[in-house]
Amino acid sequence: MKAITYALLFLLAGFSATAQDTTGIFSRLQAISQGRVDFFNTDGTEISSHRVPGEFTVKNLQKIFRQYRIKTERLTVTDSALGYPNYYLDESQEVSPGITQHVARYFIGHEGSLFALTFISFNKYDRAFHRAFTRLLLEGSIPMHVYVNPDGDSLNFAGRNIFRGKVCRFMNINNLQCPYYGQMNWSVHQDAAGAAASVKNQYDILKTKKTGKFIAEDTVDVIFEGAPVKALRTTYDVKGVSGLLVGMSGAKTLTVYFVSAPVRNNHVSCVMSFWNNDNVNADGLPPLLAEVMNLKKP
Repeated sequence: MKAITYALLFLLAGFSATAQDTTGIFSRLQAISQGRVDFFNTDGTEISSHRVPGEFTVKNLQKIFRQYRIKTERLTVTDSALGYPNYYLDESQEVSPGITQHVARYFIGHEGSLFALTFISFNKYDRAFHRAFTRLLLEGSIPMHVYVNPDGDSLNFAGRNIFRGKVCRFMNINNLQCPYYGQMNWSVHQDAAGAAASVKNQYDILKTKKTGKFIAEDTVDVIFEGAPVKALRTTYDVKGVSGLLVGMSGAKTLTVYFVSAPVRNNHVSCVMSFWNNDNVNADGLPPLLAEVMNLKKP
C-alpha cells in the first residue's frame, strides 16, 4: 500500500530540458534497460527508446506501437534534418498553473528496426536536443557505463557510487524507493538554473495535486554531497483514498526535501521524502537520504 502512494506522488520527476550540445552529456546521463525498452534521464529530461524489428511503414507503426495510439492523420510531420526516415509528433499540456508538460516523439526506421523515442520535459522544449540525442542512440554512441544495474546493491549518483540495498527498487529512471528507508528522485544538470527550475517544477506540481496538501514548510541548511546549500523542507498530508491506504500502514505524513546543488562539476536537482513511521537516524533522516545529505549543525 505504501508503494502505491509513493508511486502516485513521485512518479513525476523533474523535467526542464535545456538547450545544449552533447558535450559532457555522458557525465549527466543515466539509463536503465528493460528488454527492448531503454529509459534515460539527463538535464531534467526523461527519455524512453523502444526498439522492435520491422519495416518502416505507417501500418507497422500502428500495429507494433499500439500503446501510442497513432492515428494516420497525425503522421504528417517529418524531421528532414534528422537524417533517418521518421515521423515527429509533439504535444503540450498545462499540468499545473504556469507549468506546461511537453511530450515529443520520434518514430524512426533504421537498419531493419523500428524505434519509438519519447522525450518528456516541463516548461522547456528543445528540438535540437531531441535530434542530437536520437542520433547518438541510433549510431550506437551511448556508452555502457551510463546504464545502471537495476538489481545491483549500489548505483552511480551524479558521479559517486552510493549504497542502495536489496530492499530498494526503481520506480522510474533516477527515482529510487526504499521501503521504510526513504525515497528520492534526481537529475544531473549542466547548470544551476536548470537544477533550480526542476526542483521548483516538482514543488509546484505536488502543491496542486489533489492527493494531499502541504501542512508545514521551512528552509533548512544542509550538506548535500559535500556542498552546503539550503533545502526546502515540507510536510505533506495525504488525504482521500490514498490517505486511507497509507493510514492503514501506520503512516500519516510525508516529509519532503527539495534541493538543488553543485555536485562534481555539474548541478543536481533532488527531491527526497520519507514517511513519519520510516526508520530515521539521530538527525531525523532515513538511511537513503543520509547517503547524500546531512542536516547542518547549528
